[in-house]
Amino acid sequence: MNLPRQPGIPHPRLPLPEGQPEDLAAFQQWLSDAIPMVSALGINEVSRQDDSLTWQLALSPNLNDKGTGFGGALTAQTTLQGWCWLTLWLRERGIARDVVVAEASQRFLAPVTSDYRLVCTPALPEGPAQLANTLAERGKGRIALTQQLYCGETLCLEANGSYAVLPSR
Repeated sequence: MNLPRQPGIPHPRLPLPEGQPEDLAAFQQWLSDAIPMVSALGINEVSRQDDSLTWQLALSPNLNDKGTGFGGALTAQTTLQGWCWLTLWLRERGIARDVVVAEASQRFLAPVTSDYRLVCTPALPEGPAQLANTLAERGKGRIALTQQLYCGETLCLEANGSYAVLPSR
């Protein structure tokens, strides 16, 4: 459901998709509808295993003038993937809350020269448990997440972000 846009008119807020939290295809479709740029990012496949969220992405929509991955597109992908990781984590627990990125940084280690995979995990193994406790105690919280971008076995980019779960309104 792509909503028409008119200049100067804000996008209406779209509710998360109904159904099971593990329905990644429905989540990805909702994400593309809610955030229009997502459909242009080249996300081919989304998977989850334990505390890891993995995206397979095409290089072609993310090229720069040198024929390698455009840093701005890669940065947007890492930030968005962290937001998705936390939104899905909350959804698994039946918690509907707003998530925002509070801080983000990237280190570009090698050029992105082919289709690639982006993997998001908690920066600390105890991060999810600490977040669950903080949410229960304070009604809000933060988690540090790491995103790693690989071309084959080569680590090309590493990003770190602090993502916040906002209190209920």
